[in-house]
Amino acid sequence: MFINTISESKAKTFRECQLKYRYKYVDRFKEEAKNKDALHFGSYIHKIFEDGYEATDVGTLTTIAENLKKDYTFSKSYNPKIKTCIENFLRFNASLSETVSTELVYEIIYDEKYDIKLNGIIDRVIKGRDGGYLVIDYKTSKRELSELDLYQDKQMQGYAYAVHKKMNVPLSEIVVAHYYPLTNNFVSVKYSPAQIKVYLKDKVEAVWKIRKMKKEEFKAMQNQFCNWCGYKPLCPEFNSGRICEERITKLKASKGRKT
Repeated sequence: MFINTISESKAKTFRECQLKYRYKYVDRFKEEAKNKDALHFGSYIHKIFEDGYEATDVGTLTTIAENLKKDYTFSKSYNPKIKTCIENFLRFNASLSETVSTELVYEIIYDEKYDIKLNGIIDRVIKGRDGGYLVIDYKTSKRELSELDLYQDKQMQGYAYAVHKKMNVPLSEIVVAHYYPLTNNFVSVKYSPAQIKVYLKDKVEAVWKIRKMKKEEFKAMQNQFCNWCGYKPLCPEFNSGRICEERITKLKASKGRKT
């Protein structure tokens, strides 16, 4: 199965379950979202911060939030959290220097000979007054990572590498961080060249494993991640083969009608 781009989301999905990878990135079946309210709320807050990163007062950011809200659906229980996020973000934002990019889409050529690229999207990149860079990932989830957790986070390692290459700046001058607007917590770390080397090796290995597989060889891998998987109705670990085939046939037919 030939691929030439790999993101941490793709690699993580492949590690968790090969069949889920196939459904999501090969067959491109839409995944049934779990906890849709939380997902929509998170996307909504991200968009507020993306569009309002230059705002300096509550009124301006609140107006931006009100204009965006029609595009997202979540329960009213989330409404008080909007005000909290806005107020905390404004305090946090006032301490930052130059914003280089919001929603930075990148595609880095890692191995030109074997056509391997790394891609992803970074919430925000800040250039410090000292010439260093701060990479920010906004998080609205209840679970906050510790500094140790973040140090082991492959997603953020990928972001650090991308900024290192795109901005031509040493890894020692790049700080990556999770910002939690609900609590105003900020967790940050730096990565060593050795750690990024391991990250890159892991991504290249994932590409070659996927390339060597045929479509029918992507197998279901039952584990702790199954409880949050939106492809469970299509999984032979939880349904009969006949049921899976019927549901997949309907999905394919539905995709055909849309195209």
